[in-house]
Amino acid sequence: MVGRLKIAVVDDDLEMGRVVSDLLSEEGYQVAQYQSAAEALVKFKTDLPQILITDHRMKDIDGLMFLRKVHTDYPSVVSIMMTAFGSIETAIEAMKAGAYHYIVKPFKNEELSLQVKRAGEKVCLKQENTFLKKELNKSFTLDSIIGKSPAISSVFELIKIVSGATANVLISGESGSGKELVARALHNAGPRKNKSFVPINCTALPEHLLESELFGHVKGSFTGAVTDKKGLFEEAHGGTLFLDEIGDMSLQLQAKLLRVLQDRQIRPVGGNHLKDVDVRIVAASHRDLKILAKDGKFREDLFYRLNVVPIRVPPLRERPEDIPLLVEFFIKKFAARNNSKVIGVTPEAMGLLMAHPWPGNVRELENVIERAIVLSAGTLIEKYVILGSALEEAQSNIEQLQADRPTLEKLEERYIKLVMGEVEHKKEEAARILGVSRRTLYRKERLYGMVSAETPEPLED
Repeated sequence: MVGRLKIAVVDDDLEMGRVVSDLLSEEGYQVAQYQSAAEALVKFKTDLPQILITDHRMKDIDGLMFLRKVHTDYPSVVSIMMTAFGSIETAIEAMKAGAYHYIVKPFKNEELSLQVKRAGEKVCLKQENTFLKKELNKSFTLDSIIGKSPAISSVFELIKIVSGATANVLISGESGSGKELVARALHNAGPRKNKSFVPINCTALPEHLLESELFGHVKGSFTGAVTDKKGLFEEAHGGTLFLDEIGDMSLQLQAKLLRVLQDRQIRPVGGNHLKDVDVRIVAASHRDLKILAKDGKFREDLFYRLNVVPIRVPPLRERPEDIPLLVEFFIKKFAARNNSKVIGVTPEAMGLLMAHPWPGNVRELENVIERAIVLSAGTLIEKYVILGSALEEAQSNIEQLQADRPTLEKLEERYIKLVMGEVEHKKEEAARILGVSRRTLYRKERLYGMVSAETPEPLED
């Protein structure tokens, strides 16, 4: 990296400039020496350095004025101020002018070398951040959804098309694939972005509390209702209400929700008066609501009311080309949070990440990268650290199969996903392990939102 760094040394003292230039050249840097700020500014138009070392007191242009000019016109340049008049005031002025650091003459060679090395590290960091921003700008412009694969790009395009409408949207996709991010992107890209985005997980509350949470209640309507309470429909008035995992909502509450969608009015629990609401509904489920409706577990009329615009979020295994971008993003996010030196992964580690089926989707990848950053001592995440994290994740998945006392249906869903992940989604092998036909496995996958509704059904068992 040293050999690729270009340094400009600007000092009207020819001998001092030569001393600095020779020292840095011997250390492998590409050094250009200038005797005036004016000469340097002309040259910078065609040959911009990455690091600038400039004197404070110069005849043509004052060093601080020169620094301000460079900082304004070329913010990527990292500057170091040299001065024979060291003081706190000089340091403060230099920093205000845009200097990364300053050094007092006469100085020891080791001191200058250390400051230039640190400036070089800052250059590298700036370059990495610039690259990341460019990559992210190319790959996503909608909140925190990251990717440039055809699978996720089609989701971006659909969001852009429907964000300005008021029609209800139904988002399908596996757990951890980013359904709420899509819902937020829809809200933030549309005319309701200045109003509230209100999310609720329909599995998080029992039925009677969920009804109160959605529609509100009046004082005394049930034990514990000591005051009137506004519901989430009112909280989201003018904005968007995101109903996550709506497939787990009871049939009785589904009927009340359908009435609200039809009439655009709510009745608080225990109340006698209707209230008008203006809310865009975005619902989501990892299960196939159409199959649930056929089985009598979800109201068909509500399904069609919600499914005006369907959006399917692809699982991570269907867009492996997005994994390097996601890894880069998560490294930046968690390295800063954990005060880590990690800046990337080794090719072997990336190969392992690309090959993993990611049954837990983006959420699983995020967890693996965060743990790997915490466990890595160097600047690159090694393969063995990733392998350890992935194994821990698999063990955690096994423990989670029964940790929260799931229903038989939920347990079946988790076990199918676990097996599919272990066999890298090879249908015949998974069906053999599960003891079912390929057609039965397909139907289960559709039920639990593991495949698109458009995926053709196997012709034979």
